[in-house]
Amino acid sequence: MEKPVLHSVLVIHSHGTHTLECHHGDNLRALLMRHQLSPYGQFSNFINCDGRGLCATCGVRIHNGPKPSHWHDKLADSFGYPRLSCQIQVFSDMTVKLIDGKIFWGQVWPSFSDHEA
Repeated sequence: MEKPVLHSVLVIHSHGTHTLECHHGDNLRALLMRHQLSPYGQFSNFINCDGRGLCATCGVRIHNGPKPSHWHDKLADSFGYPRLSCQIQVFSDMTVKLIDGKIFWGQVWPSFSDHEA
């Protein structure tokens, strides 16, 4: 019997880092959710398409991982937009950064320091 191939996913977020282990081909969004590391924002945590690639709310930053293969993923990546975790399979070790302060898609609340007094 063959030994299953396992990969390590380093997840960076506002409270630190987690290293998750998963099987070859596991879905990134499902992996994150299984470990209570939601890729969603404040509101999209409750309103989302449940990983079908329709709502674009599960975006994460991929620092070390697969290159985009789907046209939508390639286009988003070329403009610097987050990549949809529901559309990424883990085929090797990778590093993922959750977007802190996300409201719905990828925008964040402005801080007071962003505005002049």
